[in-house]
Parts: sequence; C-alpha cells; structure tokens
Amino acid sequence: MTQANPLPDAPVTVARLLAQLTLDEKISLLHGNWSVLEKLGEAGVIPGVPRLGIPPLRLSDGPSGVRVTARATALPAPVALASTFDPALAHAYGTVIGREGRALQQNVQLAPMVNLVRTPYGGRNFETFGEDPLLISDIAVAQIQGIQEQGMIATVKHLAANSQEHDRQTVDAIVDEQTLREMELPAFEAAVRAGVGSVMAAYNSVNGAFACESPELLDELLRQDWGFDGWVMTDWWAAHSTQASLTAGLDMEMPTGKYFGRALKEAVEAGEISETLVDRAVDRILTVMDRFGLLEASADAAPPRDPAFGAEIARQVAVAGAVLLRNEHATLPLTGAAARSIAVIGMTGSVPFVSGGGSSHVVPDHADSPLQALRARAGGAEVAFAAGVDWCGKDIPAEDLSPAVLLDVTGTQAIPPGRSWSYDGTLCADEDDEWTFVLHWSHHEEWTQEDDAVPIYNRPAIVFDGEELFPVQPGWEELFTGGLVGTSADGLALRSATRNVTKGTHTLSIRADADADGMSFRLRRETPATRAADLAEAVSAARSAETTVVFAWQDATEGKDLETLALPAAQDELISAVAAVTPRTVVVLNTATSVTMPWLPDTAAVLQMWYSGQQGAQAAAELLFGDENPSGRLPVSCPADEESHPMAGDPARYPGTDGRVTYSEGIHVGYRWYDAYDVEPLFPFGHGLSYTEFTYADLRTEAATETGVEVSFTLRNTGTRSGAEVVQIYLGPSPDLGLPQAVRKLAAYRRLTLAPGEEQRVRLMIGRRQLSSWSPSEHDWVLGTGERAIAVGASSRDLRLHGVIRLHA
Repeated sequence: MTQANPLPDAPVTVARLLAQLTLDEKISLLHGNWSVLEKLGEAGVIPGVPRLGIPPLRLSDGPSGVRVTARATALPAPVALASTFDPALAHAYGTVIGREGRALQQNVQLAPMVNLVRTPYGGRNFETFGEDPLLISDIAVAQIQGIQEQGMIATVKHLAANSQEHDRQTVDAIVDEQTLREMELPAFEAAVRAGVGSVMAAYNSVNGAFACESPELLDELLRQDWGFDGWVMTDWWAAHSTQASLTAGLDMEMPTGKYFGRALKEAVEAGEISETLVDRAVDRILTVMDRFGLLEASADAAPPRDPAFGAEIARQVAVAGAVLLRNEHATLPLTGAAARSIAVIGMTGSVPFVSGGGSSHVVPDHADSPLQALRARAGGAEVAFAAGVDWCGKDIPAEDLSPAVLLDVTGTQAIPPGRSWSYDGTLCADEDDEWTFVLHWSHHEEWTQEDDAVPIYNRPAIVFDGEELFPVQPGWEELFTGGLVGTSADGLALRSATRNVTKGTHTLSIRADADADGMSFRLRRETPATRAADLAEAVSAARSAETTVVFAWQDATEGKDLETLALPAAQDELISAVAAVTPRTVVVLNTATSVTMPWLPDTAAVLQMWYSGQQGAQAAAELLFGDENPSGRLPVSCPADEESHPMAGDPARYPGTDGRVTYSEGIHVGYRWYDAYDVEPLFPFGHGLSYTEFTYADLRTEAATETGVEVSFTLRNTGTRSGAEVVQIYLGPSPDLGLPQAVRKLAAYRRLTLAPGEEQRVRLMIGRRQLSSWSPSEHDWVLGTGERAIAVGASSRDLRLHGVIRLHA
C-alpha cells in the first residue's frame, strides 16, 4: 500500500525531470487532453511524458465513489456521511474511494466537496457536508486521509463560495472577510493542513475576481497563509485567461488546454510570460505525483477491488446517516401486527434510488429496491406495492393514434445503427385536458475534441402541433437537465413535457436517427385520469395494510438549483391521501436536502435517508424493522416553509441580481440564522431521534488553557436498546468582541454508542479556534474573552445542560 508521505528524494527527482523537459512537454502537463482519454470514463487525463517515465494522470469524478464507466461502490451521498457526525466512518468512506480509484486505474479523485450549504435550493447540496464549518472540516479531513492513505490524490473543491448552481459559471459572490474566514474557508484550510494533494478552483468570481485567477485565493490564502504545496486545477472549463491565471497561482487547466495549451506556449515564446512560471506549475504537479509514488518505475501495483468491503461501508454509512425525524407513539420499529401487513407506496419503493444526478453519479455494483429488501426482511408477511405517482408515464393507446401504432421502439423493434424511424399522424383527445408527454430513449453522449468541447446528443425529435417537445439544449445545459429520476426501469433516459390540449385531433411527427450504437425509444403520457387512477390504487393499498411506508423522492443534480422545497410530482398530495386512511403511515425520504412537509402532522414517522447508495434498500429495511437503531443527525436545518429560511425574500442574497450574489447574512448561515432571528425551523440542525433514550447530567468545565477548554458531563442510555447518541456542545458569544457572533455555534461533538443502562463520562475539548472569531481589522483570529455561555444537548435546539466558561486574554 502506497502511503501519502513525501519521499526523501522527491525534490531531486522533480528537479531532474524539470531540467530534461522541453517547453512543449512542460505545457502538456498543465492541461487535460481529450485525445488520450481511454474508455475508462475518467473525467480527464494529463497525458504524461513517456520518454521520461512520467505516467498519465487520470482524474475521476466524485464525491460519492469513483465515477467511471466500470462498476464501483456507489456510496451514500456526502450529506448522508455528514449526518453520521462520525469522522471514523468518513475515513472508511475515503478508504473505499482510494482503494477503488487505484483499482480502476485512476490517480486523482475530484473530492471532497466542502462548500457550505448556504441556500436550501442548492442543486449540489447533497454532494457536500452541510451548514456548519466544524462538522464539514472534520468529515472532509477524515475522508481525505482515507483516500490518500490508499495512494490516491484527493482534490478539495470548489474554492470558493460555490454554494449555488444558478449562474455558477458567471456569478460574482460578494462575501465579507469575516464570513469567508469563519464559514466558507475553514474546511479548505483544514484540508490543506491535512495534506490534500490538489485544490479545485471554482467557476464563479469572489469579490470581483474569477476564482481561477484570484491572487487573494490562490496565492495569499492557499500558499502564503496556509502553506499549500500541492497544485491548483480549474473546474471543468472554468479558466478565463492565460497570463492572469498562471500568475495568480493556477497550475492546471481542465479538461482541455484553451488557455494553458497553445496560447501559453505562444505567450512564453513572445516573452509575455516567463518560463519560470511554467516551471513553478509543473514542479507543483510533479512533486505531488512523486509524493504518491507515481514517478517511481517500481510503483506499487494497483490493488484489486474489494466489492464486499465497499458494500459493507456503504451499508454502514446509509444506516448511521439515516435521520429519524419523527416517531409518534413508537411507530418504528415495525413489530407485531404492524409488521405483518405492509403497503409500500411510491416509485422509489420499487426502483433503487442510489444517488443524485450530475458528476457524482456512480454505476453501482448492485442495488436492490426497497420493495425487494422489505419483502426479504418481512419473511412471510404481506408486502403490497402501489406507485402512487408514476414518473415513467403510461403507453399511449394505439387506437388514439392515426395511423394506429404503439410508440414503443425498443427491444427487437429498436432502430439498428445508422438507420432511421419516422411517424407522421394525428393524436386524438376526447376532451380538453392536460397531458404530460414522457420520452424514454437510449441516451448516448459524445464530445467534440476541441478546447471548447461540448457534449453532443442524439435523441428522437417529437413534434406535437408544430412544436418540438424535447429540443436538445445547447452544450452543457442538456447535460444537467435531469437527475437520477431521469431513468426508466430498463435504463432509458427520460424527459417530460406538459401541454394543455383541446378536444379533437392534434398532429404528431416523430423522427429518430440512430447513431453508431443504434437507438431505442418510447413515447408515453400522463393525464389527470391516469394520475387519479394511480392515486386511487395507492390509497386502496394503504387502506388494506396495517402499516404504510411511503418512499418519497426529490431529484437534484449538478448544474441547476431546485425551484422549490416541496416534493415534486404531486407527492405531497399522495402522502396526505395515504395518511388520511392509514394512521400508521411512515415516510422515507430520499432527498438531496431539506423539504417542506405539509403532511407532517398526519404521519406517524419520518425517516430521512438522503441518497443512500447501493445498499440503501438494505439499510432502510434494517432500520424500519429495528435491526439497526437510527442515529443520524441533521447537518442542515429544515425550514418550516418556503418563506422561513435565510434566502427567503431577498433576491440579492439568492439567486442574485445583476450577476452578483451578496452574502448579506454574514456569519448567520443555517441554524445560526434561525437563532439570530428567532425563527422556528421544522427540524433544527443536529436533530435526530432514536429507538432508545439518553439523559445528560453533571456538566463541568475545566480552566482554559492555550489549547482550549475541556467540558465534561455524564451521558446515560436510559432506554431498552443499544444506540448511538451524537452529543453536541454549543458556545455562546463573547461580550468583549465588537464583531458579529452567533447566538450559539457548534463547538464540539462526539458520536457515542451505549448499551441499555450504560453510563459514560464524556470529555470534549472546545479548541482555541472555536473560541475565536476572525477580525477583519487584525486580519487574524482573535480570542473571544469574557464570560461565555455553553450548552450541551442533542441538537441546536434540544439543549439539556447549561453552564458558562470564563476566558481571559
């Protein structure tokens, strides 16, 4: 196993290579190259210099596993990992990624993502670790160590203030110095201190300068303040210049070389850029490669994959990251009569919902549906199923079309490579109605080979009453038009389009041109009548069961933010209708972030399982039946409604105005905002229930030292089951600092497992950094002295013990 430690002769090795490299070879190491991509599915490749023994550098997407074309362990989304509040489990999560990355011939993992969850609408909130900088830092560091101990290079991303997908490539984030230092940057700093090999700079600007060409971020912060000795790469196509970027401290352009290829060579040859800047960037890249043994002729062989180990860690994270939000009258775990007759409702009950969309999606080794897992666990109990809401649509009856045809060109009817299929006719509507057309097709993606490479798509052209229903969006827009609920049960991609139709006939034309891989497609539709029938079927199934378990979903993806916090596709109505006939209604949420829950008072239990990875169905069954005890805690606050969260009512704050998004909430992000403005969340940060009970007692504090203040108390499991509790210490403001401070902030935490009746004396250290605030006038951390409140409890609002600490300068 290759350890991520510097080799004694690294400087000599790199210096020797630098002296032998030609200018062309140096420049080839500073940008990706499409022409050397193999069919491994990596995100990008640096080609290397074979004559000097410099191997290619292969970069794979993350952060939920190794994203290549081959199968890999599909781990739960990072938000689920954060919900464990368990750095040890984060280390194991990283170990799986690092080992599999090397086994799948990858060298660099583009993870972890540590941007703060600032807006609940963020399309990539599921890819990061929540709203608290201490928790994000701890989980990120442990994951990085796990990845890099296996000999794979981790990449912390996206520096900085990349907290929304809306206008992400152009928006300018206006953030004050204290907010940056206290909220957004701590995890990046912690990653650097932990020895992360590379940093990815964000698309967006920060305070007027693109992140990829900001001297303040890439030189003053990373290099000078934190001592970062790795390399900085762009996000994909995030570069905007040659000289300004290289001078600022950018080292690598991905995935091609529009600015760091021919343009860089011409600038060096013209004397506009010193070759020493090129050498500096190459040195940084080669030094990290040498540190990980990649320049050694005798480098360790890649380890074999261990799918069983990966699956077990995926299961553990899915279990430990599941958050029991509500459990009235001990509805869960399911036992006795309640477990003998179960209705599973919801499409994601029958289809594995493994991960979100975008670059984080991993092809899993295997994934059961919750329905399969529940039936296996329930033994001989009756487990019925009804979709309730069907995102795949229903076949359009052939008799509604003239000429009559079943629009299902799949299987033996699929279009052969290079051939075409067409249809011209009419579609009859019996009455004025609303139709949602759903296209299923075999999605193939190709890329241009230019510096400004964009994806090229091919799908059937469906023209209804003269309007194309599913036009291909330009370039990157198409790549991010849907998340994972954009896939049918047989693996075809989905798009939907809703239109109001009038009674009578409507023209329908279809043309499908198969590429070299052939093409399969079908056209379906949903109508108010089919939706009503689906709902009636679900209500009937629920009425006949002792317990109803509704699996609800939210489809999030990189590239676009959510438009609402409500569950999509009439799922709120579905849950309300089911709960009206079954008091014992349990809702399992597969969502990217917090959602509004208008049906909450009518339900018996709610289990938040996020995007739970390839073992999510098994984990759900174990939790519902009580084989495992829920112990996850919310890493984000859940707003009560669309108007009661930090981004509500201020477009300058989100989504931004005139190309700028202003972080006017300052340090009051997430739960700090709810506390500062006395707003009641639906569920607070840190919340999570258990099948057992815990009591807290005897709070004590030790005198402050240079390293911080020790806090101790006694935790006891007073219930009848073994379980894990996440104890949390919150710190109040200093009266001596003339700076914005939180009403209370998470200052320390620990996950502890206790047997029934077991008691443990817990000792936690509130570190000096947590006791300090960033002073813009001092440009440094300043200790917050005086008498400061502390509280110990099970969430940011469930505080069981209270005390004070006294700090002196």
